[in-house]
Amino acid sequence: TMTIDNSKRVVDVHVRSGLYSSDTIFDYIHGYIATRLFARNACFILKIDKSYIPDLEEMGRLAFERQTMNTMYSPYNVWVQFQSGHSRLGNMEDWLIYGRAIEQLCTGLPLYH
Repeated sequence: TMTIDNSKRVVDVHVRSGLYSSDTIFDYIHGYIATRLFARNACFILKIDKSYIPDLEEMGRLAFERQTMNTMYSPYNVWVQFQSGHSRLGNMEDWLIYGRAIEQLCTGLPLYH
């Protein structure tokens, strides 16, 4: 499921798929994406690259089209592969940079950048 909050400029994506369940937040104000993988009990954070990630208005349109069409071509199909490196727990400085929505998603989990 996808929830778009235009006033806070945040997109919340929930994938419920057993072992592969995850939550992802796109925070357009702070410019970061955070994905919490439940199987790994970790949070992965990356900077939004506007050449690959659609803007908030486009995201809503693509979600609507995906819901109403069986198949759809989009140049914005994004696949991300994370390589585990060094992790650390977030501190106050991180949460100021990443924003409240990502803090709520990732507090207490190892952060991978």
